[in-house]
Amino acid sequence: MSQTIVATRYWHQLDDGQVQCDLCPRHCHLQEGQRGLCYVRQRLDGQVKLVSYGRSTGFCVDPIEKKPLNHFYPGSGVLSFGTAGCNLACKFCQNWDTTKSREMDILADAASPEQLARAARDAGCRSVAFTYNDPIIFMEYAVDVAAACRELDIRTVAVTAGYIDPEPRADFFSAIDAANVDLKAFTDRFYYKICGAHLNPVLETLEYIHHETDTWLELTTLLIPGENDSDAELEQMTRWVVERLGPDVPMHFTAFHPDWKMRDHQRTPAATLGRARRIALDTGVRHAYTGNVRDPEGGSTYCHQCGELLIERDWHRIGGWGLDTKGCCANCGTRLAGHFGAAAEHAASTPVRIRVS
Repeated sequence: MSQTIVATRYWHQLDDGQVQCDLCPRHCHLQEGQRGLCYVRQRLDGQVKLVSYGRSTGFCVDPIEKKPLNHFYPGSGVLSFGTAGCNLACKFCQNWDTTKSREMDILADAASPEQLARAARDAGCRSVAFTYNDPIIFMEYAVDVAAACRELDIRTVAVTAGYIDPEPRADFFSAIDAANVDLKAFTDRFYYKICGAHLNPVLETLEYIHHETDTWLELTTLLIPGENDSDAELEQMTRWVVERLGPDVPMHFTAFHPDWKMRDHQRTPAATLGRARRIALDTGVRHAYTGNVRDPEGGSTYCHQCGELLIERDWHRIGGWGLDTKGCCANCGTRLAGHFGAAAEHAASTPVRIRVS
C-alpha cells in the first residue's frame, strides 16, 4: 500500500508557533519536521501526522498465551505485528531493537487493514494483536485494522503500557476487544527513573478500561530484582488491583533478562515470580500467573471456588481442560471470568512467521 502518512486528531497549536501532541501525557512540543519521542508521530505541514500507517516490522501467528492473555480464547491463534517506536523510554526494554529504532527501513512489511483482517481469517486466527511495540502510538492504523477485523468477526488485542490521554483513550479502547496492560511497577519513582513516565496516568487507564469499556483486561508486571520486586510493593500493587479493578482481573508476573540499558541487573529468579504469585493470591487476586519461566503450576488456571484445575498449560501449550461449554468449572459450576470457546483450542505453541498480501 502507498499511503503511509495520515492526519491525526490529537494535537493543538501553541501560542509560540509550536504544536503540542495530545495523544499521551508526554505532550511533545514540535516544530516543523520534528518527531515526538515515539518517533512515528511527526509535525508536517503544521499538523501532527502518523508517518508509519500500514507499515510493520513483520507479521507472525502466535498462541494467544504469548501476549500474555490466559482468559481470552485460550489456545487460539493470534496474528501479531508491531511497528517502530514507543512513547516510553524503558531502560529494560526487551524489544529495544524495534521500539528504540530511529530507522524507518525496519518497517519492511506493509498491509492494509482489510489485508490484515483477511490474513487473520485465512490463518485460522481468532484475533489480531497490536504488540511488540505500543499500539497507542499508531492508533489510527490500529483502529482501522480493528474495524476491518470486526467485519470478519475477528477480535483485536492491544499489548500496551496504557500511557495515553483521556480523549484518545476512549477512541482507542472502544475498538479493542482485549488488552494486556504492562503495569511496570507501583511507584512513581520506578516509572520516572526507569521508564521516563509517571504511574498515575497508567492507573487511570486501567480503571477506565475495566469500568468504562467492554475490553477484557489482563495485567503484566516484569519483575526486576531490586527495582520493583519487594514484598511491600507487590502487596500494595495487588491490593490496589483487587480494590479498584476487582479480584477477577488476571495478573502475570514475568521474568526479566538483562537487556538494552539494564545489562548490569541479574535475571529474575523463578522463586521471585512464585513469591509474587503467592502475594497476589493472598491479597485476593483470583488468577495470578508466572511467565518467561517453565512453571506448569504458575501458568495454569484453577477454579477460585473449589481449586479444580481448569486450564493446564506448559509454556504456551494447552493440556487438560476443566471448563464446560459455558466457560464454567465442570466440577462446581463456578463461572471463570473471561472469554472462552466451547472447548480448548490448540494453535501452534510457537510463533509462525507469515507474509500478508
